[in-house]
Amino acid sequence: MTDAPKSTYNRVMLKISGEALMGDQGFGLHPPTVERIAREVQRVHEMGVEICMVIGGGNIFRGLQGSAQGMERTTADYMGMLATVMNALAMQGALESLGIHTRVISAITMNEVAEPYIRRRAVRHLEKKRVCIFAAGTGNPYFTTDTAATLRANEMSCEAIFKGTKVDGVYDKDPAKFDDAVRYDKVSFDDVLQKRLGVMDASAIALARDNDLPIIVFSLDEPGGFKGILAGEGTYTLVED
Repeated sequence: MTDAPKSTYNRVMLKISGEALMGDQGFGLHPPTVERIAREVQRVHEMGVEICMVIGGGNIFRGLQGSAQGMERTTADYMGMLATVMNALAMQGALESLGIHTRVISAITMNEVAEPYIRRRAVRHLEKKRVCIFAAGTGNPYFTTDTAATLRANEMSCEAIFKGTKVDGVYDKDPAKFDDAVRYDKVSFDDVLQKRLGVMDASAIALARDNDLPIIVFSLDEPGGFKGILAGEGTYTLVED
């Protein structure tokens, strides 16, 4: 039996969209897809890496879309936050079925289903090798789950944010639409902002830049991709100064 590969990181934030959980469906949760992503997390957990997660809510409700259709923005954003709690509970169930102790920690108090966010308690969970899924965004409207992920990653002293997407990195234009799209191996925070490369929203990028927190963009659809990158392999884009 060979030893598990060593990770270059001890504590990381995995940020995925809510859409990543719906598989080929147009809406909602696809349990086999949730389980597949949970297995990706399990492989990294087995390397001894401490894992935080933030999952978006766009597969259930997107606040911006709701406000665009005439709903009051603050109400729409709170509904989006509640959608992230549903996704977090689904991921918790999938991870715990694999034997990984997991805590859902919500920025909106709902003691019956999740712990309230207390930074020192969350850090202790990570030290005990529990996966912490931070739900309900920052608890404030007008902030995206990208910003929430960057905020929590800084608070938890994560060494990097891993942004799982449908493509294997950051491109100069949409590779699904343009055959001549070029992938960056490395790109600066300022270039992401100036060229509007769409890695994360501007608030999240600025928060990561100001705290020297690198962002690694990779494909969540590639089996073993998350573990491979932590072991120093695979295809991805590194965003840092």
